[in-house]
Amino acid sequence: MILKTKESIEMITLAGIIGSGKSSLTEILSRELGSIPFYEPVEDNPVLPLFYKGNELAAKKRQAGEKDATNPYAYLLQTFFLNRRFMMMKKALQSRNNILDRSIYEDAMFMRMNTEMGNATQVEYSIYQELLTNILEELNHVVPSNDYNLMILIKVSYDTMVSRIKKRGREYEQIENDPSLIDYYGRLLKYYEEFEENYNQSEMLVIDGDKFNFVENIDDRNHILDMIEMKLVDLGNIDCSEYETLRQKRLG
Repeated sequence: MILKTKESIEMITLAGIIGSGKSSLTEILSRELGSIPFYEPVEDNPVLPLFYKGNELAAKKRQAGEKDATNPYAYLLQTFFLNRRFMMMKKALQSRNNILDRSIYEDAMFMRMNTEMGNATQVEYSIYQELLTNILEELNHVVPSNDYNLMILIKVSYDTMVSRIKKRGREYEQIENDPSLIDYYGRLLKYYEEFEENYNQSEMLVIDGDKFNFVENIDDRNHILDMIEMKLVDLGNIDCSEYETLRQKRLG
């Protein structure tokens, strides 16, 4: 596949913790812009349930005194995501304003967190970093700058995250089935705070997912879409006439 040149690349990426509403906003925004959504591979991911079970078993072993116990699926899961993300990015870079449901930088953050928690080994982390570096170098040959890209970060509180996780009902994500997830989810919030503070790869727009219910409240949805589209105008991803057309269509 031949990627397009930098001048034609304008990509949007959704970021946020589990249950923040990334997939929902990806769907809403792709319909609004008429662009292609690229969803995080969850439903067709054979490793994800194994990873959660592996986390639970590793936590129990460490509590029992096996301080070096790791999750045998942590590295496998993150390389699965990394490979799929690279495939999606290559496709997304073929046309304007396509939308990624989670970023490759979050993938790296998850791998670092799992290593620091003891779920993955330092050797696995080093190999992962080599793979990530190779992928980013490959992308940088085509996209030497991220000036045309927008990162949208959806922030939610711990209570909102847990409530939405419970509502969508994936058994392996439920705290009542695995109490070690209390610590895992709490740590993840802290890593996302650091992610927001240190991210400098492109423009970032932060959305308060506690304040704005863009899934169920039409006024909140319109407000968020307006925020995003004004930012896209600022970045040159859409022009003023496109913005007005989208706004008038949305407001009826």
